[in-house]
Amino acid sequence: MNITKNANRLTIAVEGKLDRTSAPELEAKINETMTEEIDEVEFDLAKAVYISSAGLRVIVGVQKKMSKIEGTMVVTNIPELILEIFTETGLSEILTLR
Repeated sequence: MNITKNANRLTIAVEGKLDRTSAPELEAKINETMTEEIDEVEFDLAKAVYISSAGLRVIVGVQKKMSKIEGTMVVTNIPELILEIFTETGLSEILTLR
């Protein structure tokens, strides 16, 4: 996982699996990095191969934080198998996917 902060934008590049082992670590890193000036978040899934329900919870949690402050969050570069997970869980209806 790689988190880049640039002014008001946070880019989270997920690599490999985002599962019950890695999700808590990523969530902790996001919480450390997300400061008051952050109002844009991008989850870049180009190098992701799998997302479990624990990983989905991290993404939804960030979406909720962004909604509270009227910020934006987008999920980009989604591999086909992961896109199917977003669709089957109904998250494609509430998240901005590109």
